[in-house]
Amino acid sequence: MSQIYFATTNKGKVNSVSSALSKYGIEIVHYPLELPEPRSDDLREIAREKVLFAYEKIGKPCIALDSGFYVHSLNGFPKAFVNFVLGTIGIEGILKLVDGRSRDCEFRNCLSYFDDSRPEPDYFESNVEGLLSDFPRGEMRDYYWSKLFLVFIPKNGNKTLAELTFEEYQNWRKERYKDSFATKFAEWFSKKES
Repeated sequence: MSQIYFATTNKGKVNSVSSALSKYGIEIVHYPLELPEPRSDDLREIAREKVLFAYEKIGKPCIALDSGFYVHSLNGFPKAFVNFVLGTIGIEGILKLVDGRSRDCEFRNCLSYFDDSRPEPDYFESNVEGLLSDFPRGEMRDYYWSKLFLVFIPKNGNKTLAELTFEEYQNWRKERYKDSFATKFAEWFSKKES
């Protein structure tokens, strides 16, 4: 089994990515490291800085992940500044901003990989489309990535991610993995290693 270090303090992300990669014989070693947050709304640029910083500290093949949340009627706001926005205006502030507007939104994810055999990181991206609910619904659990799960309704769904039972959430994740950043990475990495 191949080992890759995942530099993050977000246990929900570790759980999710580990689950996806284990199917490909890739073991994730969680390395809880505070990563720099470059002031950029370019996920790829942020993921690049994170993985290079992590590699410098760890010295072994590693991945880093950056995610953004994009509300289309707000010109994409809050984009890659999710943590800042959640820490200032919070979910309630985001919901007030979309009052009377389209609630279409999406998560965007960019996983970066780096090892000493390459001059630059490789990137694997995917989006998850959905709608904002009118108010927070459900409850936070350890395996969630973000408080936005309380207001994000996946496309063609009627519950927020936080309202899904564990089994429903696992089924939704399994469906998502078909074209997720994690699957794209796992397939690429498996070919590279063989």
